[in-house]
Amino acid sequence: MTSDGAPRIGLRAATTLNMLSMIGAGPFLTIPLILESMHGPQALLGWIAGAVVALADGLVWAELGAALPRSGGGYRYLLEAYGSRGPGRLLAFLFLWQTIIAFPLMMASGAVGFAHYLQYLVPSLGPWQMKAVAALVCLLSAALVYRRIDRVGRWGTFFGALVLAAILWVILEGLLRGRVAALQVPAGAWQITPSFWAGFGTATLYSVYDYLGYNNICSYAGEVQRPAVTIPRSIVLSVAIVAALYLAMNVGIISAMPWQDAARSQYVVSEFIARLRPAAAATVMTWLILVTIFAAIFAAMCATARIPYAAAVDGHFFAAFGRLHPSGRFPSFSVAFIGVTSALASLLELDALITALMAIYVVIGALPIIGAVTALRRRTDVARPFSMWGYPLPSLVAAAGWIAILVTSGIWYVLAGVSLLVVGVGSYLWRANRAGEWPYERAA
Repeated sequence: MTSDGAPRIGLRAATTLNMLSMIGAGPFLTIPLILESMHGPQALLGWIAGAVVALADGLVWAELGAALPRSGGGYRYLLEAYGSRGPGRLLAFLFLWQTIIAFPLMMASGAVGFAHYLQYLVPSLGPWQMKAVAALVCLLSAALVYRRIDRVGRWGTFFGALVLAAILWVILEGLLRGRVAALQVPAGAWQITPSFWAGFGTATLYSVYDYLGYNNICSYAGEVQRPAVTIPRSIVLSVAIVAALYLAMNVGIISAMPWQDAARSQYVVSEFIARLRPAAAATVMTWLILVTIFAAIFAAMCATARIPYAAAVDGHFFAAFGRLHPSGRFPSFSVAFIGVTSALASLLELDALITALMAIYVVIGALPIIGAVTALRRRTDVARPFSMWGYPLPSLVAAAGWIAILVTSGIWYVLAGVSLLVVGVGSYLWRANRAGEWPYERAA
């Protein structure tokens, strides 16, 4: 808010906030995974499919954000759509539950990527040394967050500009050095077989991971000017712009570097620059990526630690997360919890972290949010200044995309997501029984 209390986030600022959330460590880490999934330049199809899912799901968030223009995002939407004195309490709790589980996986994936790129500069790093580096990055980020922070926003913009500079550098090198012939797909690449669908599903899973953040503006909806217009437009614009950047970045890399080499690389962007420029340029690019990855983890930890804290203060989550540091007045327990769990998760491999993150989010977070649109439309006391185009088609496309991603993730990840859902429901019921909340309030 401005000093006079008026909303201050316009369309340009809203689109920028979304893009800064979307463009982080992801594209520097997942390009090899996506190429390996589809075995060739046709992996670009996965990036396009990811953009379609992101856009469809973004319209779901846009309608909810326009109808409930208050800060809080998914937690708030579920609480209001399903009833703040009914099932909405359970679904809002579960959304917070997946936040404290899935978000550390996201930060750990960035930390693992940090260790991979550091190995480019320090080739002697072994597997366990890299895991130690990744855990240390998470703990160091938590230590920096474990204090009063008043001016994180300006640093977020600065580091976002660094990420954009790195992507534009890759695109420019591809334009200058790339060959169209290198984009030719292998023979038989378009044969529609079970392995094709499996690869396509996996590529889409990784690409949607890279697009996550398109709904970030919904967390600040209470500060948005004309939310019925600004929120939908910012989501559509951010997905379109980021999709164009990602596609151009991929084309640039695989047009100047054999896709087989890119698929095997743990630091693909550094090796890409090293093939085209002197070694010093690749070193500069690597440091640029390391700084931006660390900044992304730091910023994510700042924001994530405050989500369960705010809910706990409102009485909707475990009270421990509402603890404030006595002098710094920051959410001390929440910061420590996120930092430690991120460090422990960084012991996993990158692909396992991403797949687990997506499976957990789909089961506990994404699908209930889609259902919230239908639930909210049934309420006559809530105005809907924006309705998604072609309802219910975007909801159906988003649901189909998320379910396909869940199926692609594999049975063990699905079981992990369902198991965490069951534990989350049990945790809520235990807490609700003690507090006399739904569904125990009548007996209280």
